[in-house]
Amino acid sequence: MTKASVKGKYEAGVQAASTTATVTVGDLKLKATCTDSTFAHAPSLNGITMGIEKPGFFMIDYDLPKKAARFQFMSSAKLAGKQLKLTYIHAQKANMTVLDGNLAFDPSNKVSAKYSFASATGQLKYSYVHAGGGITFEPGYDFANNSWNFSMQKAYGEDSLKTSYETSKNTLGVEWTRDSKIAGSFKVSASMNMNTETKSPKLIAERTWNFEI
Repeated sequence: MTKASVKGKYEAGVQAASTTATVTVGDLKLKATCTDSTFAHAPSLNGITMGIEKPGFFMIDYDLPKKAARFQFMSSAKLAGKQLKLTYIHAQKANMTVLDGNLAFDPSNKVSAKYSFASATGQLKYSYVHAGGGITFEPGYDFANNSWNFSMQKAYGEDSLKTSYETSKNTLGVEWTRDSKIAGSFKVSASMNMNTETKSPKLIAERTWNFEI
């Protein structure tokens, strides 16, 4: 049996939609993504991205209309007996090269850092999982904006609820996620910029269906 999945995404504020189909072949995942612009007037290559992924090792996406590739390579190692995960990302024609590191001291404490070679700035985040409560606290600092970000996530079985606040943008966020092995997963998120007068939230909905073919 071959595993496959289809993921749909809709952004209400800009009325934009996208669909990603994934098929697992051995230890590889083959992906194809299209957006509403692909069929806006007539079928075209607009918004189409093809990709291949080996989970935990690499991911390559190719934007057909832009003729640009995005490379992502993952690796892990032991540092002083602790698990260190590294991710290198480079996007052609986007002036974006990022190195991401994640160091887990134990199941409850983790530190992650991200460095952008284009802006020569980075981010630092600490993650703490409260034992027995299913609550995750994540304070972070963005050196580019000299600002703090905070988030808290609570798990309820297959569901989780996450709230966040970005001080540089004065933006509040709420995210509800359900991850079911049988029914697939979905995510609904809303964010609101507190600096605007209307304060209308930006809504995004995502849904994933899993199949065996």
